[in-house]
Amino acid sequence: MDTEAEISGSWWKRVKYYARLAIERVEDGVDAVKELLCNLTNDERLGVMLEFEDASPEKFAQLVTDAPQWTE
Repeated sequence: MDTEAEISGSWWKRVKYYARLAIERVEDGVDAVKELLCNLTNDERLGVMLEFEDASPEKFAQLVTDAPQWTE
């Protein structure tokens, strides 16, 4: 496997991991999700949002409804 593919694979694993954590933290409130995402890059946050929406559309919709600016 070439280096670019390895980096891409590890990036996606990290995004999926953080998406799972974000889904779990929705129950703790928007601030808990924001705290989780604050150390991620913009690209990682975008990836987490996409994965979150795919993995749990109901919770994603709840979060967007409760706090439209939750990624800031």
